Amino acid sequence: MVLAIRTLILYTLVIAALRVMGKRQLGELQPSELVVAIMISDLASIPMQSVEIPLLSGIVPVLTLLIAEVVTSQLSLKSRAARKFLSGEPSIVIYGGHINEQEMRRQRFNLNDLLEELRLVGCNDISDVEVAVIETSGKLSVIPKDKARPVTVEDMTSDKIRHEGLPCVVISDGKVNEYELRRAKKDLKWLKKELKKQNVESVEKVFIASLDAENELFIQKKEEKQ
Repeated sequence: MVLAIRTLILYTLVIAALRVMGKRQLGELQPSELVVAIMISDLASIPMQSVEIPLLSGIVPVLTLLIAEVVTSQLSLKSRAARKFLSGEPSIVIYGGHINEQEMRRQRFNLNDLLEELRLVGCNDISDVEVAVIETSGKLSVIPKDKARPVTVEDMTSDKIRHEGLPCVVISDGKVNEYELRRAKKDLKWLKKELKKQNVESVEKVFIASLDAENELFIQKKEEKQ
């Protein structure tokens, strides 16, 4: 009976820990989150095995990991460098229909792996792929070429077919992403000019600015603090 009660206490604690970590942890685990999930399950199982092991031997380490995860999550929200260290960055393995061999070697991702992942998302012909990205969760995201993508309502109501591609996030949380700006073949002078057109005073006031394949700039300003 004591062992059953201890198990229920630890079970409740693990469920609470996952709830505090957030809903995203239940879906796509980042590397740091996967480590925490594995360690929590191992630490919680130790006091379940024997009543001779103090219950605190499981509770204290789990709470410590939970606090560490919450702190690092907050840190990754504020710092791009911390976010890159903890979760990494998406890797573009196909861009403009061309396979990036150098990036595939860096990710230790061979051609068979790429073809398998493409088939899993329903793409049987690599020539139909415009962009393929290995996300930080390890999954492959695919943007098909115009000829291979499903017809949308906009396609049926417009004479012009909208070109799909990988958007360039040129501003993220008030900071300019110079790599994305170069990928979009734009410069800081152009960006500031576009912000001025939309009555945005400075980069710091922008939550996200994204340039799509049609060179249309989407801007969302930061919310005013109440």
